[in-house]
Amino acid sequence: MKTKYIDLIDQTYYFPQEEFQLDGQKLKFHDIDLSKLVKEHGTPLKFTYLPKISENIQRAKFWFQEAMQKSNYKGVYNYCYCTKSSHFKHVIDEALKNDIHLETSSAFDINIVENLKAEGKINDYTFVICNGFKRAQYIHNIARLINNGHKNCIPVIDNYEEIDILSKEINKSYQIGIRIASEEEPKFAFYTSRLGIGYKNILPFYRKQIKDNDKVELKMLHFFINTGIKDNAYYWNELQKCLKVYTSLKKECPSLDSLNIGGGFPVKNSLAFDYDYQYIIEEIINQISLTCAEAEVDVPNIFTEFGSFTVGESGGAIYEILYQKQQNDREKWNMINSSFITTLPDTWAINKRFIMLPINRWNDNYERVLLGGLTCDSDDYYNSEQHMNAIYLPVYNKDKPLYIGFFNTGAYQENIGGFGGLQHCLIPQPKHLILDRDKNGELQCSVFSEQQTSEELLSILGYSDKEEIKTMIKETNLTQL
Repeated sequence: MKTKYIDLIDQTYYFPQEEFQLDGQKLKFHDIDLSKLVKEHGTPLKFTYLPKISENIQRAKFWFQEAMQKSNYKGVYNYCYCTKSSHFKHVIDEALKNDIHLETSSAFDINIVENLKAEGKINDYTFVICNGFKRAQYIHNIARLINNGHKNCIPVIDNYEEIDILSKEINKSYQIGIRIASEEEPKFAFYTSRLGIGYKNILPFYRKQIKDNDKVELKMLHFFINTGIKDNAYYWNELQKCLKVYTSLKKECPSLDSLNIGGGFPVKNSLAFDYDYQYIIEEIINQISLTCAEAEVDVPNIFTEFGSFTVGESGGAIYEILYQKQQNDREKWNMINSSFITTLPDTWAINKRFIMLPINRWNDNYERVLLGGLTCDSDDYYNSEQHMNAIYLPVYNKDKPLYIGFFNTGAYQENIGGFGGLQHCLIPQPKHLILDRDKNGELQCSVFSEQQTSEELLSILGYSDKEEIKTMIKETNLTQL
């Protein structure tokens, strides 16, 4: 009778997989001994595996190159990294090793761009695509970047007033893009995206504000679907509508030579994940080619802005099961030594699922459980795996510690969770490691941040000037929860 956890995985999925292997009863991730990390650094623990960032960038660039060669496509492909997925320097530095460009979302992004230029990581010809609704500081920073000689900064126009506002601060001619306000799927609470300009209004907008404006040159049409790039009727229909706008606009605007299809490539969220990236890219290139040929216009250069796809699969989080609570005849709660709300906020905010696997004890019997976090919030839980309506883990045993890992968590979690700041119920932020490999392929591990201390949290709360508080903390050894 097959009752071991490894039997469950073998019966449910193809295993091992490219990034997951077993070493006895212990799980390895990209050949990293996770049990060794736990032994050396404890839990809760977060990590970023940098080589996966470069790997995914190179995969996408290869797929587009193959698709363009197959279709004899005359345009150029430009890979942009969407910085809002993770602004950390070690992440962006790794991404920039791969000859890519950047997409920004707000004012302080431009400060990061200027910092990268000062370090020689990018130059005046690196494309900087400026998306988002632009408040005064964002406008000012974009203008400063362009005025200081950046050749390929392209603000993407989000509303009818932005050109006039930009032109007041930019002292030379400059290029722009226009974002299409795409129509959302029927399940959405709204019909049209709040971002960009409606399909029917783009040509009139071009004729009125851009065509005879000597200071502004339209270079790019920007198209993005909130639900991502999927092989369904909705996505292909919206892409066709976008291409009709592009070809109509191209006939009146010779300077328009680029189509930005945004981000939206999915990240592996289950061992049963199945997505044919190569097919999707080939079909996108094919549809662009056919539509442009029919309209008798040149095909555009292609830009993408992959964020989650770039960094998502580089991240992970490891927790220990502290205790099991039997709350009724059917429900067993395994309590982790951290909080889902604070460390994996997407699980709470948008019910997102990540790959979850035990780090050890794969040859033990398994049981059905629920996972609970440490906060006193009823929503601090994780109760089902993608493609399964329950979580199964090795049977809890207080004498045999069980560690679990959540994988492909590298996008958005630190940004949304408020890295370095206050956390719900003052649960401290976990220790965070950066994992890399040297030129010989040997694993390199460095500590990016230690677990938050009570002194750090109290300082944020305004208690830092209270000497009696600091003295009490030191005397009672409460520097960590």
